[in-house]
Amino acid sequence: MIEALAFEFIQHALIAGILVSFATGIIGSLIVVNRMVFLAGGIAHSTYGGIGLAVYFGLPIFLGASLFAIGAALLIAILTLKKRDRMDTFIGLIWAVGMAIGVILVDLTPGYHVDLMSYLFGSILAVSTKDLYFMAALLLLIISVVTLYYRDILAVSYDSEYARLRGVNVRFFYTFILILSALTVVIAMKVVGLILVIAMLTIPVYIAERLSSSLFAMMFLSGTIATLFTLTGLWFSYAYDLSSGATIIMVSALSLGLFLLFPYKKT
Repeated sequence: MIEALAFEFIQHALIAGILVSFATGIIGSLIVVNRMVFLAGGIAHSTYGGIGLAVYFGLPIFLGASLFAIGAALLIAILTLKKRDRMDTFIGLIWAVGMAIGVILVDLTPGYHVDLMSYLFGSILAVSTKDLYFMAALLLLIISVVTLYYRDILAVSYDSEYARLRGVNVRFFYTFILILSALTVVIAMKVVGLILVIAMLTIPVYIAERLSSSLFAMMFLSGTIATLFTLTGLWFSYAYDLSSGATIIMVSALSLGLFLLFPYKKT
């Protein structure tokens, strides 16, 4: 694959893989420790509605998907904070309705459509320079927020009642984590697609959680592991002409299987 590095699209794919891996590693850690995996799944699949919205109105795909994902995150936050006993019902509803909206808007759009399958299963080799700027900006935002509010996020993640007693605005951080999750899903769809994004948000985090003794170590290690999986998956997809998104997830899943076979120690 060394000779392939001369191609710009390969360079973009590698940079995108690293940026998205660290973004999903950090946000995935927050999703897992806050038990938001199902919520993130609802946001991920409902984001297809944003793709349909962008296609119908002729907007940039990232813009339409981002706005719709943020809207879904806010709606999920409002509903789950007030009706926690009906959380699974609301998530399933938003999940299904979001995808249905996307399909209907695409059907109503006249003329030729972009390859929508690439947004469902990923197309990292099609990452543009503008996409890289968006990914880099989001990763910088995530790192800045986590650095500035690390103690508050830590308190909310592990003991929300204690955090509330300390005066931490639990609702704000709960909602903000969901919004960051939504934006991370949007950038990850270029790498592995909306269907597979939950695996990218959870598999490296699961391994990192077993090896880490703090949230900070978990976020850094999960980002590093996700990067390793992404680059390895890219190599296999290039060498054997396979779909990049699916290959990255299969590398992650096989690595998790091997990890579970051997004893490990926390750092």
